[in-house]
Amino acid sequence: MTRLSVNLNKIAVLRNSRGGDEPSVLRAADAVIGAGCAGITVHPRPDRRHVREDDVRALAALTRERGVELNIEGNPFAPPRGAYPGLLALCAEARPQQVTLVPDADGQLTSDHGFDMARDAARLRPLVSEFAALGCRVSLFMDAGSDGVDDVAAIGAHRIEIYTGPFADAHARGDATRALALCRATALRAQAVGLQVNAGHDLSLTNLAALLQAVPDVAEVSIGHALVGEALYLGLDTTVRRYLELIDGVRGPG
Repeated sequence: MTRLSVNLNKIAVLRNSRGGDEPSVLRAADAVIGAGCAGITVHPRPDRRHVREDDVRALAALTRERGVELNIEGNPFAPPRGAYPGLLALCAEARPQQVTLVPDADGQLTSDHGFDMARDAARLRPLVSEFAALGCRVSLFMDAGSDGVDDVAAIGAHRIEIYTGPFADAHARGDATRALALCRATALRAQAVGLQVNAGHDLSLTNLAALLQAVPDVAEVSIGHALVGEALYLGLDTTVRRYLELIDGVRGPG
């Protein structure tokens, strides 16, 4: 069964645009958990542009209380800065069930590429071990079609998250055949070497079914930007329930 993890970064962006505490990240988390999602995803960055380290600590307590997973995304190479303690230190405090390592930098508007394992594997290996020692399932953000999937398994990670931005763009243009083939091939290779497969970036109510129909055994989808946009019209509860109905329709309940 594919699980839905809701990314709350965009709620924090709205809050930060005016200061104060509204809209509340915690209240949004409570709403989407109440609607049935299996987890919460956040991506705190050193520049604190959206979700902050205090949000992470509060969400860690809430998700433990509500019995859902917390997935913290971030660049493991980014050093501490100001109030941001670094990804490893933050995970040591929050103890998320999953950490998703992403090679992003401050200059990126959003995550837009996966790891180059030929370049990064040696640096990642000890960090993967440290995150795993905290009890975190470790997932690496990877491009569809990457030839580094075997290296992800070799350094001890548990999952990959396929970067689905190119698929979403192709779907919007009306021809996602090649993009879906790359996602499928990458997932099958990952599963063949013992990794589970997540997917995320620009997934929506419009394109998610096509991805899940083409790519077998996706463990988790992480969705934030589109979901929050759709919720402006439909409401958070209704939007999350529509995603869950869509997933059930493709995979079957379980």
